[in-house]
Amino acid sequence: MEIINAIGRRKAAVARVYVTEGKGNITINKRDLAEYFPVDTMQYIVKQPLNLLEVAGQYDIKVNLDGGGVKGQAEALRLGISRALIKIDEESRPKLKAAGFLTRDPREVERKKPGRPKARKRFQFSKR
Repeated sequence: MEIINAIGRRKAAVARVYVTEGKGNITINKRDLAEYFPVDTMQYIVKQPLNLLEVAGQYDIKVNLDGGGVKGQAEALRLGISRALIKIDEESRPKLKAAGFLTRDPREVERKKPGRPKARKRFQFSKR
């Protein structure tokens, strides 16, 4: 099997995912999954598509993760893995779609506007 690649994005995070047949190793930026995401909930988010399709031990996944925070990176990686699994097996698409793993969450940080402390917040109004 050749290398299957896909990309996942969430907020400012970008995950470039490379999937090959293997023993289930997930390597992120040349570090192990448990080392990169020490929090169990983030590891769970990353493994969700693999557990849903019951293919957790069949593929080795190598990832380049860049930008964003911990949660954004985990969700970007989940989307990337889901897209790669569809390239491998088109039949798995309805399951992943029903679980919501193929939806690119479009919410981004709104830019700060001039004359305001944040994007929408205003400075306190003073009558006198």
